[in-house]
Amino acid sequence: MFEGLSQRFDQILRKITGKGLLTESQVAETLQEIRIALLEADVTLDVVTKLVDALRQKLVGAEIAKAMTPVETVLKELYLEIVRILGENKSNIQLSSKPPTIIFLMGLQGSGKTTTVAKLAYHFRQSGKRVLMVASDLQRLAAVEQLKVLGEQVGVPVVLPKENVTRPKDMYPDVRRRWIEGMHEVVIIDTAGRLSIDEDLMQELKELKALYNPKESLLVLDAMTGQESVRVAQAFDQKIGLDGLIFTKLDGDARAGAILSIRSVLGKPIKFIGTGEKTDRLEPFYPDRVASRIIGMGDIQTLIEKAQHAVTKEDAEKMVNRVTKNQITFDDFLDQIRTMRKMGSVNDILSMIPGASSVKDKLDMGVVEKEMKRTEAVILSMTKKERNSPEIIDGSRRRRIASGSGTTVQVVNQVLRQFEQVRKMMRTALKPNGKRALRSMLPF
Repeated sequence: MFEGLSQRFDQILRKITGKGLLTESQVAETLQEIRIALLEADVTLDVVTKLVDALRQKLVGAEIAKAMTPVETVLKELYLEIVRILGENKSNIQLSSKPPTIIFLMGLQGSGKTTTVAKLAYHFRQSGKRVLMVASDLQRLAAVEQLKVLGEQVGVPVVLPKENVTRPKDMYPDVRRRWIEGMHEVVIIDTAGRLSIDEDLMQELKELKALYNPKESLLVLDAMTGQESVRVAQAFDQKIGLDGLIFTKLDGDARAGAILSIRSVLGKPIKFIGTGEKTDRLEPFYPDRVASRIIGMGDIQTLIEKAQHAVTKEDAEKMVNRVTKNQITFDDFLDQIRTMRKMGSVNDILSMIPGASSVKDKLDMGVVEKEMKRTEAVILSMTKKERNSPEIIDGSRRRRIASGSGTTVQVVNQVLRQFEQVRKMMRTALKPNGKRALRSMLPF
C-alpha cells in the first residue's frame, strides 16, 4: 500500500538521520523534498501546500524534544499532519434504528463496485447481520450474474431482476417484499455503472435513491486512477449526494494522491478500503493506521486483527502445547503457511511491520510467494507418516516426494532443513517460562 510514497519518505528522512540539530536550510530542503514526493504521488496542489506549510510552522525555530532526534520529530509531525488530512477518526457505516439499513453503492465501471457489494455484505454477515444484496446494475448484464455468483460464495441472498425488467426502479416491490419476508437488517444495492459520467446515469441514480431512501450512499473509487477519482467523486456528490467513499485496488501500485486529497477536497469520509480480490479483503478505514503505513511505520494493530481472524484462540493454544511438548510436525508447519496466506501476501504483512521496509527492498516478493507455494506442494506430497516423523524420509522417499510435488530432491532437502530450523527455534520455548513467552506472542 503506497509503497512508492513510503520509499520516498524513507529516502528523504535518511538524509537527516544522525543530525544533532536541524538548521533552517535543512528543514527547508526536507520540506521541499516532501512537497515533491507528495506531488509525484498525485496529491492535489492545495492539500500539499497546506500540509507543507503546517509542517514548516511546527519545525522552523521549534525546540526539538530532548528525548527525540530530529528525524523522529519530522516523522512525528508528518504523521500527525497526514492523520489530520485523512480525517483523524474512523467513520463507521450508520445503521438505521429501525431495520433495514439500506446502503446504496455507486461507481463507474471498472471501479470494483459489484465486487465491493459482496465484500461489504460479507463484512456485515461476519458481524452477525442478516444481509440482502440487490443486483440492480442492469446496464451490464454480466454484473447481475457476477453478483449472483458472489452471493453464493459469501452466503448472502441476492435479489435478481425478473424477466422483462429493464429498469432498476421496477425491482423495488420485489426487493421490499424480500427484505420484509427475510427480516433482513442490511440491504446493499448494486446500482448501474457507466464508463463515464452522463446525465442518464445521474437521473437513474437520483430516481433510485429517492425510491429506496438509503441510510448510506457510498461511492466506490479506483485508487489507481489518482486525481481523476477525486473529480468523479465531486460529480457524484454534486448530482446525487454522498455519505462516504470506498477505495479499491490498494493492493496494487496505487498512488496516494486520491486518498490524501479526497477528505480536504470533498469533506466526505473514507469508510473502507479494498486490499485484494478475495471477499475478506475489505478493511475499515482507520486514518491513523493508514498514515502510519504511508510513512513506513507499519500497522501492528491491523496485523494483530488479521492474525485473530486467521487463527482461533483454541488452535493457537493447541499449537503452544504441541511446541512445548516438542511435538511439532509438518502438518503444523503447513498450518502456519496457510495461516499466513489468510492474513495476506508476504508484501502486505511486511508493510504492517515497523521498520520492515529495508527487508522488503532486499526481497523479491514474487520469489518468496513462489517458494511458499513450492513448500506447500512438497509437504502435501508426503504421507501422513512422513509428516509426523520426517526422520524416516530417506533418499528414495525424497525422490518420490520431489516427483509428486513437481520439484527436485534439492528443493525437498531445502524444505526439510527449513522445518528443522523451525523446530530448533521452537525448542527455545522449552526453556523455563517458555510456554508463558510463547503465549505472550499470541494475538489474544
